[in-house]
Amino acid sequence: MKKLIPVFITSAILSLSCHAEQSVVKTQKISEHVYVLFGQGGNIAASVGDDGIYIVDDQFATLSEQIKQSLTELKPGSAQFVINTHHHGDHTGGNENFAKAGAHVIAHNNVHKRLTEKHGVGSDYLPRISFNDDLTLHFNNEHAKLKHYPHAHTDGDAVVFFESENIVHMGDIFFNTGGLPFVDVDSGGSVDGILNAVDDVLLSINDNTHIIPGHGPLSKRSELVVYRDLVARAKAIMLNAMKDNASLEHVLKADPLAQLNIEFAGWLPKERVTTLFYRSLK
Repeated sequence: MKKLIPVFITSAILSLSCHAEQSVVKTQKISEHVYVLFGQGGNIAASVGDDGIYIVDDQFATLSEQIKQSLTELKPGSAQFVINTHHHGDHTGGNENFAKAGAHVIAHNNVHKRLTEKHGVGSDYLPRISFNDDLTLHFNNEHAKLKHYPHAHTDGDAVVFFESENIVHMGDIFFNTGGLPFVDVDSGGSVDGILNAVDDVLLSINDNTHIIPGHGPLSKRSELVVYRDLVARAKAIMLNAMKDNASLEHVLKADPLAQLNIEFAGWLPKERVTTLFYRSLK
C-alpha cells in the first residue's frame, strides 16, 4: 500500500527552506505539449506550445525558481498563465512569484475570496481572472476547460480538462496515494461533493485519458474508479457508525475506518479523517 504524502505539515515547509538548493522538481512528459512537474506540493501540469507556457498550480514559493528553471528547459520564457485548482498553499504558494514574473493567475471565485482573506486586497497572490461555473483557455492550440465542482475538496475546486491531449488535472479532488482524501470541511469541502465530482469526471474521460492527481503519480481511469469506490465505502462505513445519532466521541472510539485496512499519513491521521468525514456527513 502506498503511503500518503505529507504536503501540508509545517515540518515539510521548513525542510523546503533548509534544502532549497537541492532540486526536488522532477519533470515527466505526458504528451507532445503537456508535462507534469512533481515537487513537494501539489502536482503541476505545464502546457508548452507555440503560444508559450501556462501551468496548473505552482506549489510552494520556495520552489518557484526551481519550477521556473524546469519550465525554461522545456521552452525559453516565463509562464503566461497560472491556473489554481483550489486555494491551499501547496498549490498557490508560488502565485506571487509567478505573477511578478508576468503570469496571470486564473481560479474560481471562491479561491479569489479565500486568498483575499489570507493575503489582502491587491496582493499578487490573487487571481486576476476568476470564474463561477466554467471557463475555457484557448492557448497552445488547446482548449483547456476549467470546470468548478462545488463543495468537493473545498468550495473552490476546478478540474482542468485538456481536451485535445486527453489529459485531466483533478487537483486534490483525487489523492492518488492509496488512501482517503483530505475533506476540508472548514473550507466548504464535503464527502458527497468529492464523490459527485469524481463521478462526473469518470463520465467525461476514457480508458486512454491521463489523469494528473493533486498528489501521487500519474493515473488512469481504472485507478480513479478504485479511488471512488474506496471513498464510497468509507462513507457507507461512517454512516453506519453514525446511526442512532452517535456522537463523534462514540464514533472515534469505535474506529470504523479500521475496516478499510489502509494506511494514513502523519499529517492526516485516521482520527482526523474520521472527524472530517463525520462532520461532513452529519
